[in-house]
Amino acid sequence: MINYTERISLLMHDLAARVPTLSFIDMSKVLVFARSGRTSAEGAYATCHCVCLPPSEPGYYFWRDRITGRLTRRSEWFVTKSPSVTVEEKPIDYMVSFTLPRFTDQILSRSRKQVHYRGQPNWVAKLDTIVHELYHIDPARPGIRRMEKADGTYSANCHGDRFFTDVVEMVHQYLDTKPDPALTDFLHYNFGELTERFGPIAGTAFKGFPSYPQRYTEVLDPQPPPPVEASCRVEPLKVPHVVTSFTEDDLVTREFLQRTSRRLLLEGTLRAA
Repeated sequence: MINYTERISLLMHDLAARVPTLSFIDMSKVLVFARSGRTSAEGAYATCHCVCLPPSEPGYYFWRDRITGRLTRRSEWFVTKSPSVTVEEKPIDYMVSFTLPRFTDQILSRSRKQVHYRGQPNWVAKLDTIVHELYHIDPARPGIRRMEKADGTYSANCHGDRFFTDVVEMVHQYLDTKPDPALTDFLHYNFGELTERFGPIAGTAFKGFPSYPQRYTEVLDPQPPPPVEASCRVEPLKVPHVVTSFTEDDLVTREFLQRTSRRLLLEGTLRAA
């Protein structure tokens, strides 16, 4: 068996140690986990999730009369919050999820990345994805990195030509340091080849799979007094009941197959990287 998320986490440690742009990252505050994603389906290979954002400013939803523009009703005041995620009493600030088996089956020849890595083996596409997600971590503030435009303002999009160019440069920087091949060898194989070589493909996931910690909405209690322009009918805000605090007890190991996954009952395998 190979624990795929564990192998990615070890590689991320090495990337942070060898690539200057990523050296600020404290990997003890980054949790790697797996989600399902079929190779034949559309979707992201991986996603960076920030769970250290502070609560939002209070707000409410509102409805206006189409003719007069006057507020006719509004929701209760609410804020959005980040869940608490801790592993062995250490707070987690960022999580990076990888879709299996989709991530394992990406290749350069089927992606826009091929123009940046001419002559490189297919597995470099996966290394690019890992660096891409780490680069989303903002060194200056809690949240996802914002990219500065030529005029000095920040783009509303967290991607852009400069972002992709920076990622390519960091990938080449890392490869130029001649990292230990044992750290990247698992990237060389697609899902079928991994299964033949290592047996079952496992990864860390959350007990409530396929759900995982996400920002949630909380109604303020007590409610602030309404502004004059919002003195109208107030609709109760219906928010789903969600888990807002997670620890290592909420982590499990799952085996990932081509079209499904199943939880494995293993002891002593879940530790922070």
